[in-house]
This record gives sequence, C-alpha cells and structure tokens, in this order.
Amino acid sequence: MSENRPIDLTIAGFDPSGGAGVLADIKTFEQHKVYGFAINTANTIQTENVFHKIQWTAIDFVLESITTLLNSYAISAVKIGIVPSLDYLKQIVFCLKKHSPSIKIIWDPILKSSTEFDFLSIENQETLIEILQQIVLITPNYNEIKHFNPEEKDPQKIAKFFSTYCSILLKGGHNSDEIGVDYLFTTNNIYTYLPKTIECYEKHGSGCVLSSAITANLALGQNLQTACGNAKTYTEKYLLSNPTKLGFHHV
Repeated sequence: MSENRPIDLTIAGFDPSGGAGVLADIKTFEQHKVYGFAINTANTIQTENVFHKIQWTAIDFVLESITTLLNSYAISAVKIGIVPSLDYLKQIVFCLKKHSPSIKIIWDPILKSSTEFDFLSIENQETLIEILQQIVLITPNYNEIKHFNPEEKDPQKIAKFFSTYCSILLKGGHNSDEIGVDYLFTTNNIYTYLPKTIECYEKHGSGCVLSSAITANLALGQNLQTACGNAKTYTEKYLLSNPTKLGFHHV
C-alpha cells in the first residue's frame, strides 16, 4: 500500500450493478487517490432500475470486521450507507469510536433506494441523537430529513435543529423550489452550494458518490466546507458523464 495515500473505509451495501453502495464508494475513493476498504452491511439483488431482494449482514460479523481493520490500519474517515435499524447503526458508530476516537464518520441516511425499496425507519429520536453526537456529517436529501421530525414541515428547520449535534449537508436534488442547491448546516453557520448546471442525467447511487467523495476529501485534509464543495463538483461531473442511470467516474 502506498504510504502517500490515506485510507478510507466504507460500511455499506453491495450493489451488483456497481452504481451504488460499496462498489460506487470504492470507485470514488480511487479517483480521489484514497485507498479504500469496504465492509458489507448487506448483499442485494438489484439493477439500476429494479430492487429485488436484500440480505442483511449480521451485526456481530460487521463489528468483528471493523475491529480487525482498525486494529491493523490507520483509517482516516468512514462513510456509512444502508443499515437495517438505528440500533445496528449505533453499534457500528460506537465500535468505530471505541477503536479510533478521532476517526471521522460520515453517514448517508438512506431510508429507501432510488428504486423505492425501504431500508430504514427512524423511530427513536434519543438513539438518533446519540448517534449524531459521534458523527462529523450526515447527508440527507429533502425527503429523508423530514423523517427525522415528521411534525415539522420545513426541511431546513429540521436540519438547523439537528445541526446542534452534527453538521448536516441538506441535498437539494429533491427540492423543487431550488433544484440542486445544497446547504451545509454547522453549529454556527449555513453554507450554500449552487449547482454549476441543472442540466444533468439522473443517476443510480449519486448520493453514495457524493458522501464518499466528501469522506475522501476529509481524509485528504480538507476542511468540511471545502470537502463538501469539491465533492459536489465531482458528483456533478458524474451526473453528466452519460445519459444512462449508471455513471462513469472521472479523475
């Protein structure tokens, strides 16, 4: 392994189409010159258009995998993708922090696939807050953030509230009022990221690419604001790479 490359870990699902999950994350890491490790939370049967079946990985197997890697390597940052429950996620997060207290954790809170298959429901806000307090950033879209507090209708107010626990990149792809405008909510500030173009092609797994690009940028030493901006630029190139739902990665 090159001594010049930081190591990132993705803990997410395996998508055989390569458009989402750990395969998309590893492709993104490699393009950023970050060495990528991967642990599967699930195996799936799917294409970019249809989700057929999922088989979750036992949490003990995931935790043992995390322990093995963190005891052997200096891992800079971790991206977490699909999980079946908040308790499952909590055990992952606390295991990571136990073995590496300074590790940077980014969670892409995927509640359903781009093909509308449900993964996770957020039912316990106390557990959610416990998790967020250990995380650097989460990357929900406008539909996902609403599940964090169903009683509040304004996604930005929800993001502002939860940003007291961790930073939140509120993605604007599902915001019809400001398509493609992302907002980074930190404890003290709100940063706006305007799209360079709204002419793009829908992609399977674009959220995975964005969150793993941020993870890579943080491992490379960028601050959070810069990491999010550069990751958005990378993801826009990915969205423009071809007209199909499976994108090409670019240096």
